[in-house]
Amino acid sequence: MGYSLALALFLFISFTFLQEISLQYSQEAPNNTPTPSPSPSSPPVSTPMVPALFVIGDSSVDCGNNNFLGTLARADRLPYGRDFDTHQPTGRFCNGRIPVDYLALYLGLPFVPSYLGQNGSVEDMVHGVNYASAGAGIIFSSGSELGQHISITQQIQQVTDTIQQFILSMGEDAAADLISDSLFYISIGSNDYIHYYLRNVSSVQSLYLPWSFNQFLAQCMVQEIKNLYNLNVRKVVVMGLAPIGCAPYYLWQYESENGECIEMINDLILEFNFVMRYVVEELNQELHGANIIFCDALEGSMDIIQNFDRYGFNVTTDACCGLGKYNGWIMCISPSMACSNASNHIWWDQFHPTDAVNKILADNVWSSKHTEMCYPMSLKDMLAQQME
Repeated sequence: MGYSLALALFLFISFTFLQEISLQYSQEAPNNTPTPSPSPSSPPVSTPMVPALFVIGDSSVDCGNNNFLGTLARADRLPYGRDFDTHQPTGRFCNGRIPVDYLALYLGLPFVPSYLGQNGSVEDMVHGVNYASAGAGIIFSSGSELGQHISITQQIQQVTDTIQQFILSMGEDAAADLISDSLFYISIGSNDYIHYYLRNVSSVQSLYLPWSFNQFLAQCMVQEIKNLYNLNVRKVVVMGLAPIGCAPYYLWQYESENGECIEMINDLILEFNFVMRYVVEELNQELHGANIIFCDALEGSMDIIQNFDRYGFNVTTDACCGLGKYNGWIMCISPSMACSNASNHIWWDQFHPTDAVNKILADNVWSSKHTEMCYPMSLKDMLAQQME
């Protein structure tokens, strides 16, 4: 079945699904405004390693911003969140925690609230804010067929607005110190392939060969990182892209016979990550006082896929929740579509990994616990080096 027919069916099911959500909100919340999803605050340690964690990205790290947008890219209903701390959907595209939840714990911070889900007080934002939006890309229009989303440029504008609030509350010097001492985590780019290049929107494939497209995206990322640097951001984790060629959606669409990953897609991702690792090295030399690490999610994920038994997984190709071959045809929209145990699955839905995979990747970002995937060093080593 072609992409257009699958998308049409997906849109029909999702539209019906969103109508039910809208009715639920109109009955439960005044003015049809979504109520903030529960997000527990883990007790921070006495001295956090950084004062705050700020998150920029897409559905890989969205913790609830899209709950407040008119979009089909939503994760605000079970079975999403069923294995989360509250056992309730929060807007995270996972059965449980996303990588930045685990990193917050390692840093000694509470879970970071979504930008649209908090009330805008400095007290809510002083330990960090999550600006990530499912469907967002580096290119503004990537993912636009799903509805509203907050692009990376818009997210950085929200960072600017947050800093302005800090300045008004605590003064310019204190706000500058807070931002320069805090950690910024960026995880975005997959939608520029999923919803733009691979769909050949505006005949982009005839205008840009893969190498040129990857270079274009990387240079856009360089400019966004420089924009953050100009806001006094100094500590940054830049996540590379995951092997979406192994995602159940593409195994289904490309009719993978035995669950083999789609190498053509993974080659695109491999090349983009290679370019990003190189430009991050250049930025560290160019931007005085900057400490930027690049973490290759493809490298870390392929280690999990190839050594699945070592990590306790026995379902490597099928999503825990979905329909069709590999459960890759339709996204997860009902608890009845989900497997009973997600912990032995690598994939939660069409595109997103399970909590168990997120934990492994977060361990690697933090300390290279399972495999080295961060360059020039792990986050823990980067922070320790700055404290010397």
